[in-house]
Amino acid sequence: MAKVTSKELGDFLKKELKCEKCESLGFASGGCISEGQSFDIDNGKIFVKLNTKSQAREMFDGEFQSLEEIYRTDTLRVPKPIKVLPHPAGSGAVLVAEYLEMKSLRNYQSHLGTDLARLHLDNINKLEKETSGESKIGESHNPTTVKKFGFPCTTSCGYIGQNNEWHDDWTSFYTRSRLQCQMDLIDKQYGDTETRSLWTRLKLKIPEYFNGMDIKPSLLHGDLWSGNVAETEDGPVAFDPASFYGHHEFDLAIAGMFGGFTKAFYDAYHKLIPKEKGFEQRHQLYVLFHHLNHWNHFGTSYKSSSLSIMHGLLGKS
Repeated sequence: MAKVTSKELGDFLKKELKCEKCESLGFASGGCISEGQSFDIDNGKIFVKLNTKSQAREMFDGEFQSLEEIYRTDTLRVPKPIKVLPHPAGSGAVLVAEYLEMKSLRNYQSHLGTDLARLHLDNINKLEKETSGESKIGESHNPTTVKKFGFPCTTSCGYIGQNNEWHDDWTSFYTRSRLQCQMDLIDKQYGDTETRSLWTRLKLKIPEYFNGMDIKPSLLHGDLWSGNVAETEDGPVAFDPASFYGHHEFDLAIAGMFGGFTKAFYDAYHKLIPKEKGFEQRHQLYVLFHHLNHWNHFGTSYKSSSLSIMHGLLGKS
């Protein structure tokens, strides 16, 4: 497939966005999966992410709705989503969003921890107000509460689509729609008997990690590693979400895998959402998802770490 030039892309965007001006500002980071470019249009700058894969439309539709859901909470700052378009080359898709002048996260670690906790508490607080009868009509620009675990559409952590079918309880959602889906892909690709055996045992044990807990759905970023956060002049920003409504602890799993988050981040987060009993074991259970997901994306270099986590979880009561 022929590569689309910046001029061709600019002309395409001018038509689709109905703007008079669309001047290329050059290439920008789009991550390891997609290509990014920026443009100056009539009312400001935009960031454009392009991907020619067959699943790109599903990926970008999920990312668009993730950004939209987070943006409306007015908690954790994300680029405002603008539109998802077909790729001008004929296959794939284009995501258009607000352009933010970003640099590496350094000065706003504590601020980010607070904002992430506020995101996680947003739906929980609405549910509690609704239950207590405190919620008033017109109190919020969008007072809708979410009572189940899942998301209205497929979202992608990497390029693998996630099953976000709604569940009434978190344990079944996480077991079936996150871990089981990853295990099925690994079993199909590798047929690894040790992994299959460990998963059969671990699956039965998972409910133990949530004994006595009353987990309410939180809106999650879903892929909160250090490569998906940054800062502007006036605060932190997150991007590339793979959102769903789930247990708030899940967002801290990949955050710890690759570093980049300081003690100030965690202290600020846990000041608003203190750790509950069994946090460390559940943290490993959530880290397991990301190791399995990386195994499915990048190959068997993540096999040993996945098995090690499973052995560790099975070794604890």
